[in-house]
Amino acid sequence: MSSLPATTNPFPVRVLGGPTALFEYGGLRFLTDPTFDAPGDYARPDGRFLTKTAPSSGAPADLGSIDVVLLSHDEHPDNLDISGRALLADVPLTLTTPGGGQRLKARAKGLADWESIELNRPDGGTITVTGVPAIHGPGPREKVEPVTGQVVGFVLTGEDLPTVYVSGDNASLDVVKEIAERFAPVDTALLFAGAPRFPELFDNQLIVLNSDQAAEAAQLLGARRVVPVHYDSWAHFTEGRDELVAAFTAAGLADRLDWGRRD
Repeated sequence: MSSLPATTNPFPVRVLGGPTALFEYGGLRFLTDPTFDAPGDYARPDGRFLTKTAPSSGAPADLGSIDVVLLSHDEHPDNLDISGRALLADVPLTLTTPGGGQRLKARAKGLADWESIELNRPDGGTITVTGVPAIHGPGPREKVEPVTGQVVGFVLTGEDLPTVYVSGDNASLDVVKEIAERFAPVDTALLFAGAPRFPELFDNQLIVLNSDQAAEAAQLLGARRVVPVHYDSWAHFTEGRDELVAAFTAAGLADRLDWGRRD
């Protein structure tokens, strides 16, 4: 990609549909928000349903070993479904929200805002994973979390490694500014987008970034590469690939987009 300096050494990202992506970083294999169930209607704890419209492009059995799951939150089936929960039992470590860590127990650890954990790299050295804020809806966290729950994002850093941001289900550009103040420029940003809305939630306002906001987030982060996720395969996403391309093109950032591998 022309906008990526050679020194950033961009690593491949396999995008599996919805919020799920697989990448190797520092010798460890990371998976975001595991969702592998078949298309259909899935119940939320509040009694509403989410409709999955397309199958994942891979199955857990095809992925090989996973070292770490980066789980933005465990309470919604479009971020952790039945198959995804089963997969967690075979993964040594799942990083998630403080509440999710309590619910999932066993091999899960919750990260509070700006809390870090160091992971040993197979070839020596460490990877630092920092939990960063995310707000799953419009407005301040104290008004949003009682409705949509806790969400966490992640920043990955390490000596001689690129800086990676995984946004999780975040709708707040103010949060992105806070993260940018600490970590920009970011080499690779996995941005959750899709502009999901529900008439019964927050007067149909956005609960995750729309395409224009994703482009603005990329600018704030100084992101050299953006891998969009969480924009397809579910009926409540109101914007998809075309809108993302248009927004990044209008912002002069089209060459930053990387759609990942789908095989």
